[in-house]
Amino acid sequence: MQLGNGEIRAGDWLTGAAARGDVGEVRRLLHQELVHPDSRNRFGKTALQVMMFGNIFVAQELLKEGANPNVQDESGTTPAHDAARTGFLDTLKILVEYGTHVNMPDASGSLPLHVAVREGHADVVGFLAPRSKLKHQDSQGRTPLELAQQLGFSHIQGILEQHLSVPG
Repeated sequence: MQLGNGEIRAGDWLTGAAARGDVGEVRRLLHQELVHPDSRNRFGKTALQVMMFGNIFVAQELLKEGANPNVQDESGTTPAHDAARTGFLDTLKILVEYGTHVNMPDASGSLPLHVAVREGHADVVGFLAPRSKLKHQDSQGRTPLELAQQLGFSHIQGILEQHLSVPG
């Protein structure tokens, strides 16, 4: 699908406001200019993909207006992968509240949980572990627990082992 110049321009405006964390401008564009929350910028990205992940209000506004929480980029990365990578637990919680799939792998086979383990974000691992397929293997054949062991993250290993031992 080819976007017209007006659609790309609107996508650029919305993604720019989201990347800056300017919730007022995001609201104005969504409510007054009626820009669709999944409008793409000239690089093919949506506002949810480029937003300032530390600003939960931008995420809430976009999701409340119907942004797709499971949008993937060319490498299969979702906003949940990005929130897990950057360690923004509050943003990840909002994404989950609005239906993000935490078991959607990226192109490397990594779930958001793998990404959180790799980055050493124990609080994010603790949140994702009960919601994730703990036996899922990335493209290198590693489960999140095996990745934590390989990286020497014993505190994260403990979190994962605790969730693996829970009957369910």
